[in-house]
Amino acid sequence: MGKSKDSIELAKPMKPAKPVKPVRGEKAGGEERHQKFLPCNDVLLVGRVSAPATVKELPSGDRVVEFRVIVDRAASRGKKREVDTLDIAAWSASARKSALAIKSEQWVEIQGSVRRRFWQAPNGLASRWQVEAIRITRL
Repeated sequence: MGKSKDSIELAKPMKPAKPVKPVRGEKAGGEERHQKFLPCNDVLLVGRVSAPATVKELPSGDRVVEFRVIVDRAASRGKKREVDTLDIAAWSASARKSALAIKSEQWVEIQGSVRRRFWQAPNGLASRWQVEAIRITRL
């Protein structure tokens, strides 16, 4: 059966980080004392867009498109529905174009990384956490 234009293909589960071989001298009694892992900062989100994306031009001249995604939490603390609202930043030209094409309440898949952005505010250094989108797919 062929794929239609509106078909949804489920993403494959992400593989956990692979252990790195221990450095010589890290064995104690035949077992590894420490198991080291390669760093991994991969994010995969599926949620709905809360409002249209906005373009910001920074003092450096760089442009970024920002929007928020609402992601349902797994039911873990009672029966009350809980959500997380996450800030998304699209820096690359292709990610900015995709971000500007999405509409409020539309479901999207975001692939990217967690980033902490710093800037000089009137009261001193400020920062915030964002997901830097590498790929934005409308669902």
